[in-house]
Amino acid sequence: MDWLHNLVLPGGKFLGIEWHFWKIIGWVGNVVFFSRFMVQWYATEKLKQVVVPSAFWWLSLTGSLLLLSYALFYQKDSVFIFAYAFTWIPYIRNLIIHKRHKRAHLNCTECGTLCPPKSNYCFECGSPLPAEESPTAKAN
Repeated sequence: MDWLHNLVLPGGKFLGIEWHFWKIIGWVGNVVFFSRFMVQWYATEKLKQVVVPSAFWWLSLTGSLLLLSYALFYQKDSVFIFAYAFTWIPYIRNLIIHKRHKRAHLNCTECGTLCPPKSNYCFECGSPLPAEESPTAKAN
């Protein structure tokens, strides 16, 4: 079994990598960032059209922040830091847009189906949908 120990843990390193807190943060960031592609691929295959679910943006944000913290606190490499310094901006913006779009959907009073914003009729049962309130009417 010594040969297996030396193969997997040569010099006390797992897979030849010296592990510590920041190395784990970096690898977790990579795994989270990569997993967003699996989520997007699954959602697209499921609906048979290109879809970018909000989970994609949450994984992007989490992965990039983990990688940024690894770059800032361990790697201290300006190229690596700059690569992740501003990626969070579009991720947060897309999450905000996604939330606003979801909130703007209309609920059919007849069948309860959630219909796209600005729809006049329910695509499920054909019933007329209530008119959207204007932003000024909601404020009053």
